[in-house]
Amino acid sequence: MYQRIIAAVALLLVAVLLWRSVFAVNEGEAALITRFGVVQPGDYAPGAHLKSPFDEVHKFDRRLSTRAYQGEAFLSQDQKAVTIDFYLKWRLVDPARYFQATGGDEDTAAARLGDMVRERIKSAVAAEPLAAAITGTKLTDDTLHIGDLRAPSTRLGVELVDARLQRIDLPDDLANSVYARMQQNLTTQAQQLRTQGSSEADKIRADAEHTRAQILADATRDAQRVRGEADAAAAADYARAYGANAEFAAFYRSLQAYKNSLGRDGDILVIAPEGEFFKYLHSASGR
Repeated sequence: MYQRIIAAVALLLVAVLLWRSVFAVNEGEAALITRFGVVQPGDYAPGAHLKSPFDEVHKFDRRLSTRAYQGEAFLSQDQKAVTIDFYLKWRLVDPARYFQATGGDEDTAAARLGDMVRERIKSAVAAEPLAAAITGTKLTDDTLHIGDLRAPSTRLGVELVDARLQRIDLPDDLANSVYARMQQNLTTQAQQLRTQGSSEADKIRADAEHTRAQILADATRDAQRVRGEADAAAAADYARAYGANAEFAAFYRSLQAYKNSLGRDGDILVIAPEGEFFKYLHSASGR
């Protein structure tokens, strides 16, 4: 009877030792072994592994971790309170250092990283007045130089991948006055732009009107010159024709006079029929 009990206990002890000697690592996990509190060297890929029954296995998430920090209060250069929300992203790079620095606790790592970024934001906000912080003219992700924290984060065994500002808020008692001042500044800028645009439009219209007047003046001058040249050429042609046959020229001029004097309805002409004006009419009727 005692032999069976001893055998069962021995078998149970062997099973426990075997269970304590095997461990598995999943995808996205990092494993670390300690023996009596001392970190043991080793790099464990996903799969099953053997260890001493007296070793302790610590597993950590190797995937990207994100933590948001909301409602963080800071003081600006002019001692005005501003509330900022930001978030961090990091991943595990050194399990041994991570375990030694944080005890393998993700909340501890998040608090340490948050303190680093919080100090950087505090310095940036304190270096400028409240209006600049609200408008975002200076307080940006780049001017915080958060990238400089990647090297210090490795002392925690993690890599700071990203850190971003999410929102910048004012207390209610200051928000209205700041926003009103911002609106006034924007209204002034808009009015200046409208005035500048109106001035430019007037200048463009004046230039266009001047160009139009110049084109019309040039066109009128050219038309008068062409008309004068044409009249001179016509007069020269008439002179040559009249010089070639004086009698025909006198006759043609009389016909033009008849047309201009007698060719319109309602006109009354009082003249002696024996005058020079009807010379060619008398000749025609005599024939």
